[in-house]
Amino acid sequence: MIDVTTSFDRMWADLEPVGRQAATNGYRRYAWTRTDHDLREWFAAECTARGLDLVEDRAGNQWGWWGDPDTTPGVVVGSHLDSVPDGGAFDGPLGVVSALATVDALREAGVEPDMPLGVVNFVDEEGARFGIACAGSRIITGALDADRARSLTDADGVSMADAWRRAGRDPETLGRDDDAVRRIGRFVELHVEQGKALALARDGGDDLTDPSRAVALGTDIWPHGRWRIDIPGEANHAGTTRIEDRRDAMVGLADVIQAARSYAVGLGCVATVGKVAVVPGGVNAIASHVTAWLDARGQSEEAVHAVVDGVSSEAARLGATTSEESWTPTTTFDTRLVERLHGILPDAPLLGTGAGHDAGVLATHGVPSAMLFVRNPTGVSHSPDEFASTEDCHHGVTALTAVVTELCTGKDPESMSEAR
Repeated sequence: MIDVTTSFDRMWADLEPVGRQAATNGYRRYAWTRTDHDLREWFAAECTARGLDLVEDRAGNQWGWWGDPDTTPGVVVGSHLDSVPDGGAFDGPLGVVSALATVDALREAGVEPDMPLGVVNFVDEEGARFGIACAGSRIITGALDADRARSLTDADGVSMADAWRRAGRDPETLGRDDDAVRRIGRFVELHVEQGKALALARDGGDDLTDPSRAVALGTDIWPHGRWRIDIPGEANHAGTTRIEDRRDAMVGLADVIQAARSYAVGLGCVATVGKVAVVPGGVNAIASHVTAWLDARGQSEEAVHAVVDGVSSEAARLGATTSEESWTPTTTFDTRLVERLHGILPDAPLLGTGAGHDAGVLATHGVPSAMLFVRNPTGVSHSPDEFASTEDCHHGVTALTAVVTELCTGKDPESMSEAR
């Protein structure tokens, strides 16, 4: 017999050191790097150990199948293994490890799915290296054009095409993959909560012990996007140029950041400038050019666009230009699937999220999709402080197992347990 909690804990321990940075205690797991290769090898080995048929699609996403999805589309669970710069351990990997542990739980219970069951590891979900989030799912659905994907470059000027070549792959094979998408009948992605709603009791205080609040059911993803802002300046000497004679692009950046915060607060959104590139980048040189990337999100598409329009107007006053790099409208998860999952998990709170996910990309493409969120007591994500207790992670596996059992067999997992 398989001890599912031991299986989960062992896999979690195996992943713990991969890509971890001693200086920050965070993770740097970027697409198509040596660390990414190690993660992919780990996933392949776990699938093989379970007798799952391992296949890759035209974007490099990995799929472990129990049953033949070319006979009938299957139920798919999983997430991603890559990270943001110095990110936390849970964002992505929790979903992959929980999916594999769910396979173990089904086998321990003697459940034989009536339809194919897939476990997926989506590549390059965070977009940390090439700047486009959910690249793996966007490419196979056609939301990200293959030529554009190949031409994307990282901070060192390495294109995605070159990264593929360095990884021993042919970038010409990269592209939309209708066959891979067709195999997905329904997709359920488990993820650590990127916020603190589950940790807050109804009276507003912290509640980290209520098991009914360990797992939530996702309802939708807020509209969100990324914009590039290029701010001009004039290079000059930091020590000899009078203040009144300066055209400092960094001062323009400060104005853009303040505008982003002001418009976001006023319109009930969130907006962040988290990445900048400064030219020439010298301590004693006035900046001649700054490129800043704006991330804006909110519950309303109109409000998010109003934030960006306001920031763009401020940027234009400085002679800067704003260009959209990605935009995702409000993503509502499949209503019937969400209702079905709520019937399986009636105590699970319903939550919307401001974070993008592969489940959202698939939902936009028409694949019935939903999400489960595991309680995060810190409320912090994209940081080493991101956390979920081991007990809550196990609750997540239990919830995912219940969902998969019902979706794959049409049977109530509790009644099956009683029958045994």
